[in-house]
Amino acid sequence: MRAAYAGVVPDRAAPVVVLVGPPGSGKSTVAAALAERWQLAARDTDTDVETTSGRSIADIFVEDGEPAFRALERAAVAAAVAEHDGVLALGGGAVLDPATQALLAEYVAGGGQVVFLDVSLAHAAPRVGLNQSRPLLLGNPRAQWQSLMEARRPVYEAVATARVMTDGLTPAQVAELVEDALAAHRRTVQEAP
Repeated sequence: MRAAYAGVVPDRAAPVVVLVGPPGSGKSTVAAALAERWQLAARDTDTDVETTSGRSIADIFVEDGEPAFRALERAAVAAAVAEHDGVLALGGGAVLDPATQALLAEYVAGGGQVVFLDVSLAHAAPRVGLNQSRPLLLGNPRAQWQSLMEARRPVYEAVATARVMTDGLTPAQVAELVEDALAAHRRTVQEAP
């Protein structure tokens, strides 16, 4: 299936697509659905951080603080963009780092695609839940999520080459919309002078 997307990604090893978005948008689940459809590997930088550190993200936040987590996350994103040639899901806050923004801009300039999986609070809340595994949503999770989105939305929009709304859709339906967005972008690039 990767050959079908040869016009979308650079010749060098690079993700076929990078998914960004807030907690509850379905990045990890949609990455897995796309990877299955395209017979590629899925990779999630949050999982990479946990594997590398040997701790959960919540534990990293509590024991070392957010700056330490963000440094691990920055390194995980850089490694994944350089090494992974499948579907890549970034942690929700990864795009806030200026180095990650620059890396994604370089990836896009080389032909890569970044898709912003957007979701409303009403649909994110049941997906995210009210658990302790999301340290930035502690306290009042709905208010925290809304605040995060107000800060992050402009960044998600700036780094993305396409946006897909996930409200009320299954992962398979979102995957299909991502495919449509990639095809539309490919047509636009091919038609450009």
